[in-house]
Amino acid sequence: MADSQPGIATQLRQLYQSVQDEAIPDRFLSLLEKLDRAEQQADESLRIKDSAQ
Repeated sequence: MADSQPGIATQLRQLYQSVQDEAIPDRFLSLLEKLDRAEQQADESLRIKDSAQ
C-alpha cells in the first residue's frame, strides 16, 4: 500500500499543474470584467448616496 502513495502524489501534482497551465476562457474573463464594472458602479452609487446625506 505504501508503494502506491508516491504514484498517487505524483499524479495529483501533474493534474494540478495541468489545471494551472490551462488558459482562462475568454467568456469567463468577460464575465469577470462585467462583475468588476458592476462592483465599481455599486461603490460609486454608495459614495454618491453617502455624500448626499
